[in-house]
Amino acid sequence: MVADLAGQDAAEQSDGAEQGYCQGQWEIPPDGPEGLHALLAARLEAVLFVAGEPVPTSTLADILGERPSDIESAADRLARDLEGRGLTLVRAAGALQLTTAPLAAADITRFLHSEEAITLSGAAMETLALIAYRQPVTRAHIEAVRGVSSDSPLRTLLRLGLVAELERLEQPGRPISYGTTPAFLRLFGLSSIAELPPLPEDPES
Repeated sequence: MVADLAGQDAAEQSDGAEQGYCQGQWEIPPDGPEGLHALLAARLEAVLFVAGEPVPTSTLADILGERPSDIESAADRLARDLEGRGLTLVRAAGALQLTTAPLAAADITRFLHSEEAITLSGAAMETLALIAYRQPVTRAHIEAVRGVSSDSPLRTLLRLGLVAELERLEQPGRPISYGTTPAFLRLFGLSSIAELPPLPEDPES
């Protein structure tokens, strides 16, 4: 589509916008083919930023309504635009992904291990520990163990991306079950939940 539009004059571009070439708030740029390529690169960047994981070129073509060849051209432009910045474009197995630039690795490592990066209250830490060791677990189960409402700490953990909603259980009220996320593993330097330290044995057991 980008290649097709690039050959049209301004009047045809205007007609194209009325036919659906505008995507959301995007508008056909006034500076011709170069603007069209820049627009597609920007749209591609936005989708990859939200995705947070590799996305096949074919999927991106479907989402953006463009040909795979146009996606590849936009990826080339985006990669050039990102040179010297904190993000980089990675190609792997026919997919594209935005990642942090290798040169930023040391800064990111210090941030993830900084005590100021994520500050959790005692209630949030207690709730997180319960979810980590007993997942999948519902809020009712968390509150039964803690003996107090866990609505606020649970919201905090969800906002920070340390826990996530897993599914609605086929139980009365269809409660949501919760579990930890990859961000939780990264924060605590774990490769899997199996690496969690064992809980102390109950002396009364």
